[in-house]
Amino acid sequence: MDRKKATVAAATAGAIAGAVGLTVLAMPTGAGAAPVLPPVNPEQLVQSVLSQKEIPALGGTVEGKTNLGIPAIPNLPQELSGVSARVWSDGTGKVRVASSQAGGEKIAVNDGTTAWTWDSSTKVATKHTYDKDAAPKGKPEELSDPASAAKKIIDLVRPSSSISVDGTASVAGRDAYELVLAPAPSERTLLREVRVAVDAEKRLPLRVVVLANGSSEPVAQIGFTKLDIGAQDPKLFTFTPPAGAKVEDSASKLKEFESKHREEIEKHQKPGSSPKPMETDRVKVVGDGWDTTVVGRLPKLDELPKSGEKGAAVQNPLDMVKQFGTKVEGPWGKGYLITTKVGTGLLTEDGRFAAGAVPSQVLVEAIGTVK
Repeated sequence: MDRKKATVAAATAGAIAGAVGLTVLAMPTGAGAAPVLPPVNPEQLVQSVLSQKEIPALGGTVEGKTNLGIPAIPNLPQELSGVSARVWSDGTGKVRVASSQAGGEKIAVNDGTTAWTWDSSTKVATKHTYDKDAAPKGKPEELSDPASAAKKIIDLVRPSSSISVDGTASVAGRDAYELVLAPAPSERTLLREVRVAVDAEKRLPLRVVVLANGSSEPVAQIGFTKLDIGAQDPKLFTFTPPAGAKVEDSASKLKEFESKHREEIEKHQKPGSSPKPMETDRVKVVGDGWDTTVVGRLPKLDELPKSGEKGAAVQNPLDMVKQFGTKVEGPWGKGYLITTKVGTGLLTEDGRFAAGAVPSQVLVEAIGTVK
């Protein structure tokens, strides 16, 4: 893989993720009548969710969509949706996720020591090294589950939020409390609140809904529409590459890449320092809680393959942003501002970017920290 192309893709993905902010971790509606449940203290409810180290044994269907209000872009749907998957857990850290998409099925399996991903459209099975008691090495993102995602978002915004319980709900046939996290008055964000439906018995997050200021409809949602809590078939948590599959090892692929690009990687290391990914000095996080902003710098634009040139893997980011961004300028320089229901993004003509679920003024302040 061309390193320049990989770097551009990584940095651009980071900017988009920042603009979306917390919205990818929301859940669908479709609840039944509100059940009658004993009162619960909001802070105790939060603690009971965060104290869960593993999700319980379960099998369920996860669906979701986003409604980000992205400006019309050629060849890109106005509303991004299509999240649908089956999720299984054995209650001890073993997980299986299967999703069907146009052209094939994708599967991710973690048996507690080894993780696999399988794509039927390419017939490639990738083996990932995974140690549940240490930092994951190449753990596939497909193994993430809605409950873990919800815990991350609660942990992220809790210190800068007001917390309350706003009634109850029935979600995927389960009784749940509606936990609401709203930004403190001092927070500068476009988001109004995050609502997490927490299972009354298991304290498992069942549904998360993210709402933005000025919009009555959820800006994104994802979660369980069907759920069966209990022991699952052990065979679900094992994986054997199908006959004819091309088997790859993520660790071997990483070593191969590092060997091939060693000279270029070493240019980004200080003498005597430990090896580090080339992108680490390009992207950083500014602020915390609801004010969190992702900032960084793309590779020099004259280093990138131009659109239409042979070997160009992605469109020049600035050329793409010009199609739907608003031209702006200030003491920080000139660039383009992208505005959605849930966030803003700023890309300068010299390659700096800032993005988050925040007003544009916060981005202007953050962009000044990029050298």
